[in-house]
Amino acid sequence: MELSLPNKLTVFRIILIPIFVLSFYVPAFGLNNYLVTLIFVLASITDYLDGYLARRLKQTTEFGAFLDPVADKLIVSIALVMLVSLHPGPILAIPAAIIIGRELTVSALREWMANVGDKTKVAVSIIGKFKTMAQMIAIGFLLLQTPIGEFPTMMTGYILLYFSAILTLWSMLMYLQAAWPSLKSKNKDETTS
Repeated sequence: MELSLPNKLTVFRIILIPIFVLSFYVPAFGLNNYLVTLIFVLASITDYLDGYLARRLKQTTEFGAFLDPVADKLIVSIALVMLVSLHPGPILAIPAAIIIGRELTVSALREWMANVGDKTKVAVSIIGKFKTMAQMIAIGFLLLQTPIGEFPTMMTGYILLYFSAILTLWSMLMYLQAAWPSLKSKNKDETTS
């Protein structure tokens, strides 16, 4: 199968994940946080570009629609797990658990809705896009760790991560609300049959 440019970017983002993890754990002359941040930023840029190019070049595919969210969820979840291992405790673990839990819930909901033929009810919303942008920026700052001049990257990262956790819950509730009539009617059909 010949991959389109957007799909190649998505595959590239997935290939970056093991490099990202290795860069986090293998000592690199005290430059790990810069290298890891650079890889994460590159992955975030490809996340934006693959969607933009797929729409612009009219190269949206079923394969891309499946793989793009998988790549996003993988890199975000892995980054959050690594950050919690670096900074153990509830301050980082709570928003990380909310974000990862939401991703699992919404993925399962989308899969179920696709199986019953209602997948358009749980299409990506604008809040989901803001959530993703806030998450990517927050994780980038938290990976960097060191201030940029007087700019407090860690504090900004924490604030943005909590903001994205709130957006995460909000968007999940919107998806559940949109899917509820289908969930309710399917459940009713099962109990009456």
